Amino acid sequence: MTGNGRVVVVTGATGGIGRAAARTFAARGDRVALLARGETGLDAAAREVKAAGGQALPISVDVADHRAVDEAAQRVEDELGPIDVWVNDAFTSVFAPFGKTEPEEFRRVTEVTYLGYVYGTKAALNRMLPRDRGTIVQVGSALAYRGIPLQSAYCGAKHAIQGFTESLRCELLHDGSHVRVTMVQLPAVNTPQFDWVLSRLPNKAQPVPPIFQPELAADAIAYAADHPGRREYWVGGSTVLTLLGNKFAPGLLDRYLARTGYESQQTERPRNPDQPVNLWDPADDREGHDFGAHGRFDRTAKRSSAQVWASRHHGLLAAAGGAVLAGALGLARRR
Repeated sequence: MTGNGRVVVVTGATGGIGRAAARTFAARGDRVALLARGETGLDAAAREVKAAGGQALPISVDVADHRAVDEAAQRVEDELGPIDVWVNDAFTSVFAPFGKTEPEEFRRVTEVTYLGYVYGTKAALNRMLPRDRGTIVQVGSALAYRGIPLQSAYCGAKHAIQGFTESLRCELLHDGSHVRVTMVQLPAVNTPQFDWVLSRLPNKAQPVPPIFQPELAADAIAYAADHPGRREYWVGGSTVLTLLGNKFAPGLLDRYLARTGYESQQTERPRNPDQPVNLWDPADDREGHDFGAHGRFDRTAKRSSAQVWASRHHGLLAAAGGAVLAGALGLARRR
């Protein structure tokens, strides 16, 4: 099912992947509820949704507040109609060694990045299950399988989302529900988070290359919403290599990341100690600045990935491979 004026909820919709996903759904004619904290970013995202052809409902909410999330879901249904798709994307992080991460900071990352998904999923299911239809898309990461240094709180939260979603999927299958939940595991993406994340690194934070544009992630999220029968999607060759590498050689990856993980997450430029931080308050409310979907890595970020095309057309590739194999066997017999 594509477009047709569905009601789609996107959390973390004011920046990065959530912002790009909201535009993508809007371009298909969907009615998009934008959930985030910052009023400036919400207003800008709503304008983009309308310009793309969708209907926008911006709602200021902290996803770490389960009552506020449920109230937001009810408002969406009251004003836009029954929720068809719920996309959990809101997160926050801290870039620092674990020993330099304060307990309250670790807790806040967990509440937003993990429990925010739990509360969003709960609010969606409260409305989808009685109708026996709907799709929940969990925006994940290669870090849901493979932890890296300097992001212990974020990696822990992403691992938790993975386990939570697998448990929930089993329950839905047991109950014979037609509600679907799927995950999209993403690579490094060019988002503004590296300019608002709480960091104790000496230099500016950056995503681990290769870096992809948020529109690639948004396309994958929209595709997953249309095809939720697959349990998860891996986006980008780097994600595939990370997940498979951790499955077959986790110890080797431990040593590799110990050598490279610090340098690869920092640029050569010193960190600005006065940069905004969104851990406790929305960065886009500071001086009315809207961060948008893109970060500062447009020069190096990739817009496409052959792996994404291949993952969507695996049946066609398998058939083509079978045809080639059959042809080769036929030639061998003739010889």
